[in-house]
Amino acid sequence: MTHSSSPSLSLGKFCEVAGYLSILASIAIWYFAQGDGSSVEAVAHAERFGLFVGLWAPTFFILSMKYSDDKK
Repeated sequence: MTHSSSPSLSLGKFCEVAGYLSILASIAIWYFAQGDGSSVEAVAHAERFGLFVGLWAPTFFILSMKYSDDKK
């Protein structure tokens, strides 16, 4: 492994981990942002915000594959 391919490998791994973390964060936001669930608006906001964060995962996984393929 050369020194020039090391940052690419690190960035690819970082993006992969970020993808998994965004899935977990999406579930946590959806669950905890609802509060006590008494407000319809709070539940709707939690669902939208959780989905927003969850949509980051495919982007991170695609970037992970791109940066992993660049080193080959």
